[in-house]
Amino acid sequence: MKLRSAALRALAAAGAAWIAGTGLAQPLRAENAVAVESTPREVVERTVAQVIEVLKQKQLETPEKKERIQDIAYARFDFPTMSRLVLARSWKRFDAPQQKRFQAEFKTFLAKQYGARLLSYEQEQVELLGERAEPRGDVTVRTRIVGGDFAGADVDYRMRKGKDGEWRAIDVVIEGISLVSNYRDQFQSVVGKGGPEALLKELAKKNAEPDTKS
Repeated sequence: MKLRSAALRALAAAGAAWIAGTGLAQPLRAENAVAVESTPREVVERTVAQVIEVLKQKQLETPEKKERIQDIAYARFDFPTMSRLVLARSWKRFDAPQQKRFQAEFKTFLAKQYGARLLSYEQEQVELLGERAEPRGDVTVRTRIVGGDFAGADVDYRMRKGKDGEWRAIDVVIEGISLVSNYRDQFQSVVGKGGPEALLKELAKKNAEPDTKS
């Protein structure tokens, strides 16, 4: 269950750059961020500020930094919506407890995919190119990686406004490769062959593996 290797590395780099180095906003206390966010672009900018604040705290050990950064990322991605989008027509094959398990496993799976790369952030920067209106009231925030091995790669974050009024990411598209569509194809193949439990077991197995930087 992988994106094409180059795209995965670029997506991880984009994620790292997105929340660790744009220089578009000054550090902001996390507890004050929600109250002032009002647009998708501001969500991206303020997320940058929150994570920069964590990364600059040299007294924090790596595990604690990772945990704090993941907490911020978890608040900025709509995992319930992403789970339904990824499973698509297979969603109804999962009963309520299985749906809940899938959301938890998928959330952990994505965190493991990009968490290690985030902490090794070095030179990537992100240029915000603008916003684009999408169906269902969604908004795509367009960005481009500046510097590093993937300089010039376009990375789009599709944002959706929740019932609580906050904007959260529901998909990431890098150079035309959608995270949601990519995993949808792979997950549906597993479900088609072995049913919901097969996918849940495979995700649990992946999540139990040691973290890597690849």
